[in-house]
Amino acid sequence: MLALLLLLPFIAALSLAFFLLPNQTNNEPLHLPPGPKGLPLIGNLHQFDFSKPHIYLSNLAKIYGPILSMQFGSVPAVVVQSAKLAKEVLKTQDQHFCKRPPMLGTQKLSYQRLDIAFTQDADYFREIKKIWVVHLLSPKRVESFDSVRQDEVSRLINRISKMASANEVVNLSELLLIFGSFNICRTACGNRYGSDDDEGWSKRSRFRNLLIETQAMFTTFFVTDFFPSVGWIDKLTGQSARLEKTFKDLNEFFDEILNDHLDPNRVQPQTEDLMDVLLRLRREGATTFELTLDHIKAVLMDLIRSQL
Repeated sequence: MLALLLLLPFIAALSLAFFLLPNQTNNEPLHLPPGPKGLPLIGNLHQFDFSKPHIYLSNLAKIYGPILSMQFGSVPAVVVQSAKLAKEVLKTQDQHFCKRPPMLGTQKLSYQRLDIAFTQDADYFREIKKIWVVHLLSPKRVESFDSVRQDEVSRLINRISKMASANEVVNLSELLLIFGSFNICRTACGNRYGSDDDEGWSKRSRFRNLLIETQAMFTTFFVTDFFPSVGWIDKLTGQSARLEKTFKDLNEFFDEILNDHLDPNRVQPQTEDLMDVLLRLRREGATTFELTLDHIKAVLMDLIRSQL
């Protein structure tokens, strides 16, 4: 971030040339809601609190009302902060607001928007939603994993009991996050990808590190998202390389899961995990589109992100 701040004057000087070029379009200006005044070129980026965005936006709502506008570099944004407006945007006018800007981190980690959260295709969204509702999250499917949830709760209680007996500090928030990751892994992949020893219940485990880094990449500031003309700055600061490494590690982890499930010598479990379900749908051609391995990885990404 320090390197980025040092480069901002250079970015501003270079970008100014693009703003001084004659505007050949005849589009009507946007009539945006009121909002905080920003600076030329960077807009409100210097004011935004990326560590506590909900608190920052809540404070702005007290000044400008439940609908306000902001400018993030060259990207305008409208913020709504009331239940009534949220319903209007997310339900009543959903067709007009369902598309999201192509943010670099989310686009890469969602396998080019093949997941349900960031897809731009309405037809595809309906089909992938049907897979979730009918095959992955149906009451019968959820009930089939009841024994997994009970076992993981027992392991969590035993872990807390062991730490209390040893007079260790119990960070319940951290333990619940790890419990969630174990539960998701067993439900989705049939494996905990962690053990009951001290390392398995810590951030040092491979899967925990991957979750933390993935979460960081979903929320990391990329110059490309706000200043496309100078997106090469991300390469200089190392952000592009960090994203590529995170995606490579994530993809390799998913490939291991897939290879394990596709192994002909694998002992078939009594209850299908969610990966088994997706691979069965792929074999049977049960979808209106070709369900590729990248589609399955994108769905798996949604499952993992649900516990971040």
